[in-house]
Amino acid sequence: MSRIGLKVIHVPAGVTVTESDKVLSVKGPKGELSVQVPEHITVKIEGTDIHCSRDNELKHTKQLHGTTRANLANAIEGVSNGYKKELVIVGIGYRANMKGENIVMHVGYSHEIEIKPVAGSKISCPSATEITVEGISKQAVGQTAALIRATREPEPYNGKGVMYKGEHIIRKEGKRAGK
Repeated sequence: MSRIGLKVIHVPAGVTVTESDKVLSVKGPKGELSVQVPEHITVKIEGTDIHCSRDNELKHTKQLHGTTRANLANAIEGVSNGYKKELVIVGIGYRANMKGENIVMHVGYSHEIEIKPVAGSKISCPSATEITVEGISKQAVGQTAALIRATREPEPYNGKGVMYKGEHIIRKEGKRAGK
């Protein structure tokens, strides 16, 4: 039983949802997104509420039920409020700056790393050690932030690297501390 799939989605004011050929189009003040509806899932739009239901009880259909509802809710949230992820660079000499729409990072390698944002997201750099990724698509914002973090993941001994703001890194003591 999909508990997520059975939840009702409330559409906020200023957002419109229209359906055509198993594709839901969500328009809001921040932009427009579309969500593909799988074969055995039906979506009913009733005023400001949206209900998702499934045709059968197969495992794959049950999995798609919750996923479709979550994707639709994320699209509605994205076009009304948007998504934002903040990253912090920690380390001596580690820094980032903007080069057009791309971000150029110096994080301890012999070369600089340039990252292009995924379509549907936008990168900004308020300071040399802070990076902000914004957009209306939750998937695009998360993917762009993950690409930036993967350039130099935080290491447990000195805590240097690129991490999400507020992320807790479990620290280890070195070999010398035990002696």
